[in-house]
Order: sequence, then structure tokens, then C-alpha cells
Amino acid sequence: MPSTATDVFHQALEHLLAKDMPGFIALFADDAAMEFPFAPPGRPSRVAGRAELHDYLVDYPHTLDVRQIADVTVHETADPEVIVAEFTATGVVVATGEPYRLRYIAVLTVRAGRIVRYRDYWNPLAVQELFGEGVRA
Repeated sequence: MPSTATDVFHQALEHLLAKDMPGFIALFADDAAMEFPFAPPGRPSRVAGRAELHDYLVDYPHTLDVRQIADVTVHETADPEVIVAEFTATGVVVATGEPYRLRYIAVLTVRAGRIVRYRDYWNPLAVQELFGEGVRA
């Protein structure tokens, strides 16, 4: 079990690349929340609790085939439970076969080896251009 916030984040990226969404979801605490501060209209700005997270995330590989995560930088903060991570995900939009590349910034809060809060910052205009309205990044 990963112990630091940075370790948990790197483990999450490994699960994402392996398309192991149950493993990815297992890194979240039962009462965890994912927040999307830049979510476009019609998309959730917050998903809370393991059941909602499962429903939101389990089919992610059917939307995006993430093939590489690059340019990863993790900034540790004065609070050992909080990190800021920057990374670029590249792959393919499953429905269209079009290439996908998007830069993310994520702020994670990790307690006792589990993600309790994941704030996911991404460009909704780029996502809408790639997918049309209503698709999560």
C-alpha cells in the first residue's frame, strides 16, 4: 500500500495506464470526492463517495484510451497530505479514433494511504472540441 501522497498519486497513474479502474478506484477513501472546478455545464462538478466514484470512473477506458502520461511533476506542499501534480495524458478518443492530448493539474489530499479529495483541473474547451458536449476528461 502506498504511504505518501506522492506514492498514492504515482500508483493511481499506474492503474490508469493499465486500464485497471477497480485498482484506481480502490485508492479512494469510502467518503472521497473528486471535484472538477472547470466542468462545463451539464457535467458534474463533484462526485462523492465510493459508489458514485465507481459509477463515474469504471468505464473511463471506454471513453479515452490513455496510452501515455508524460511531463509529470509533483509539488509537495507544507501539508504532507496535499500534493499538486501536473501531467499530460495522451491517447485516443475511443468513439472517434482521434488522437487525444490534454494537460492536467490535480490537487490531491491523501490520508492513511487513501485519496480523500481529488481536484481535477483541465481545459473544458479542449475537451468539448475533442468529444463534443457531455464527455468527461
